[in-house]
Amino acid sequence: MAPVSRLFELKPFRRPRLWVGLWCVAIIAVIVLSLVNLSGLPPVPEGGDKVEHFLAYALLSASAMQLFAKRRGCVAAAVLLILLGIGLEVAQGALTATRMADPRDALANTLGVLAGFATVLTPVSRLLLVIDARLKPARA
Repeated sequence: MAPVSRLFELKPFRRPRLWVGLWCVAIIAVIVLSLVNLSGLPPVPEGGDKVEHFLAYALLSASAMQLFAKRRGCVAAAVLLILLGIGLEVAQGALTATRMADPRDALANTLGVLAGFATVLTPVSRLLLVIDARLKPARA
């Protein structure tokens, strides 16, 4: 079994900390938004929350496909995101009074992760490398 550092080896970015940091912020945002009371927000149309779940996890997963150099790292990130989505649904039911666990949300999360993972098979998976290379060089 490969060490974690080799499993999650990054693509050759000029600013790896920036991109990984932004991805981590996005993950934290999903965690927070999954557990806080959102009852003050306007209601979404029927089934709209499933679209929100799908899109959030698709973006997290597609972002991971941008970051990691090896297919094993991409697979591991996808598996961990699926587990995060399921775990957050369990946490909503167990740890909050204003949210409830919904298996359909966990399914939407999982389908979103799989859609994001599918980008690893396309040229889109190199988009962040192109953006990173075109930005002005980072200051030393």
